[in-house]
Parts: sequence; structure tokens; C-alpha cells
Amino acid sequence: MSATLLGSIVRTTVPQSALRRLLALDCVVTTGNGLAYAAFSAPLGRLLGVGQAALLELGLFLVLYGACVGGLAARRRPPVLPARWVIGANWAWTGLSLVSLLLWDDPTAVGLVWIPAQALVVGALALLQAPALRAASRPQ
Repeated sequence: MSATLLGSIVRTTVPQSALRRLLALDCVVTTGNGLAYAAFSAPLGRLLGVGQAALLELGLFLVLYGACVGGLAARRRPPVLPARWVIGANWAWTGLSLVSLLLWDDPTAVGLVWIPAQALVVGALALLQAPALRAASRPQ
């Protein structure tokens, strides 16, 4: 994901639009990963060095969570508290993803690259969503 793409997503004169766009991007990324994890849990599990059952359960959770984030993005003015929860969940996901590298018995080389890479993407979303939420929360 390029800086130009992210810049075009957040550049707007309407603060709610930037937040909604970032939530929508979060929805697409999260739901896409969840669908891939659930549908291809066996081959992806072998590729990443993650258990098939864990990847399937994680995938199903991410699909449900992504749908909830999409519901927020669809609102004209996303409510502040649920948007804060999404940002907090993104920070938690980032940290737990990095900690998981130490907890897994045998991540593959691909897993050692994928896990921090997806953590950085989620962390970048949280980093952009926080100021967008502050701007959207200001009285107009």
C-alpha cells in the first residue's frame, strides 16, 4: 500500500469522510484476510507455520469483525466510541501479532515475514485512524 494511495484516502475537506474511508479500508483488508484464512486454512497454515484450526477460527473471527468495521464505515457519522474500539483493537492486533512470533513453536520463513508485515499494515491504519477520529469528533 503506497503513501500516495493512503494520502488520497485521507485527503478531504470533510473530516468524517477520512475516517469513513479509513474504516472502509480496514474492513476490506480485515475481511479479505479473514476470508483467505478461513477458506485456505490448511495450505496457509503450512505456508506460515500456523495450525490449521487456529487459522480457521481466526479467519472466521476476522470476517465477522471486518463486517462490523464495515458497518461503522457505512454510517454517515461513525460513532466515536465504536471507532475508538476499532483503533484500540488495531493497536492490540499489532502488538499481539509481534508477540505471537515469540510464542509460536515453528513459524516458517514466510510466517516470519508475513506476521510483522500485516502487523505493520494494521498499525499504520490505527496511526491514521486516530487523528481522523479526532478531526471527525470536533464540533463543526
